[in-house]
Amino acid sequence: MPKPDEKPASEDQLHSDGHSRRAFLLRLGAAGMAATAKPLSGFARSAEPKTEQSSGQSNLPGLIPVTLRVNGQEHRIRIDPRTTLLDCLRETLHLTGSKKGCDHGQCGACTVHINGRRINSCLTFAAMHQNEEITTIEGIGQPGHLHPMQAAFVQHDGYQCGYCTSGQIMSAVALLKEPCGPDDADVKELMSGNICRCGAYPNILAAIKEVRGHMNGGTKNASI
Repeated sequence: MPKPDEKPASEDQLHSDGHSRRAFLLRLGAAGMAATAKPLSGFARSAEPKTEQSSGQSNLPGLIPVTLRVNGQEHRIRIDPRTTLLDCLRETLHLTGSKKGCDHGQCGACTVHINGRRINSCLTFAAMHQNEEITTIEGIGQPGHLHPMQAAFVQHDGYQCGYCTSGQIMSAVALLKEPCGPDDADVKELMSGNICRCGAYPNILAAIKEVRGHMNGGTKNASI
C-alpha cells in the first residue's frame, strides 16, 4: 500500500517501461485499423476485370495460370490447381451470388451454367473450364433489367431467406432449354437437385410455370 504522503500512481505511470496504458491502447487501435484496411484495398484491385492478381499473390509457389470467361468477361488469374470453380468465383473473382451451401453437390445453391448447361460449381475445378462460357447469377440479369425468371420469382415470392435463390433461378433458367414435360411433377423432378430449407417450393413452382407458359403462348403444354 502507498504511504500516506505518497500520491497514487496515475494511469500513465503504471507501466515500468515508460509506456502508458493509454498510449498502448492507441497504438493497438491504429494497428487494428491498418490490418482491416489492407484486405479492402486488395479487394478493389482484384475485382478489376481482365487483370491478374497482385504480384505477391501470383508469385506464390504451385499456382497455375488460368483464363476464365465469366459472364462475357475474360479473367486472367493464377490459382491453386485444386481450387473449385465455386471458390474461384467467390474468393478470386468476387462474384458472390453463387452460394456455398453444402460444398458436396447436394443442395444446388452453387449452380452455374457452363456453355448453357447447369452444374454444381462446388464439384468441379476451375482450371477445367478454360475457353468455356461460364454464366453466374450476376450474368443472368441485373436490377432494372431482370431476367423473366428473376422477375417471376419476385412476383411469386419464390424465396424467403434467399440463400438458395440464385441456385434455384440458375436451375430454373436452364430448365427452360431442357426436355421437360407439361405437368408440375415434371418440373419438380428437374428442380429436385435444388433444396430450399425455407420450403418455398410452391412459389418456386409457380414462378417457373409462369415463365414456361409465356414462352409457349400461355398454353398448359410447356414442354421445351
